Amino acid sequence: MPFTEICIYQVKPQKTEEFEALMLEAKSLLEKQEGLRLLRLVKRGHRIDMEQIREGLPPLEIKRIVKSVKYMLYWEFDSKESYGAAQKNLYDSYWKPIEKCLIVLHDKYLGEAVFEWNQYTAD
Repeated sequence: MPFTEICIYQVKPQKTEEFEALMLEAKSLLEKQEGLRLLRLVKRGHRIDMEQIREGLPPLEIKRIVKSVKYMLYWEFDSKESYGAAQKNLYDSYWKPIEKCLIVLHDKYLGEAVFEWNQYTAD
């Protein structure tokens, strides 16, 4: 099964452009990593509450920044070994500039997939 990391970044509001530019640069390096299956960076722009859920309504757009702008990096590898090598490459090249954009150290959630579904490969 694939090995996955979901990383949550809390970016200083005045550093969002710098952070996105760094991540775009890092993308070029990360795309070349052996064993990389999927790479996605998401900027949090919506929220959902129980009313939206109960009524089946779309999520609400976030209209103001309180403390930070949140980003989620999702990347998936064919193995833990490929993931480890990619982490080292990211650490050696972009880690320090990325950290300077954050209000706190990022959170990492690691694990192996329990199941997988893809609309393009589902029968």
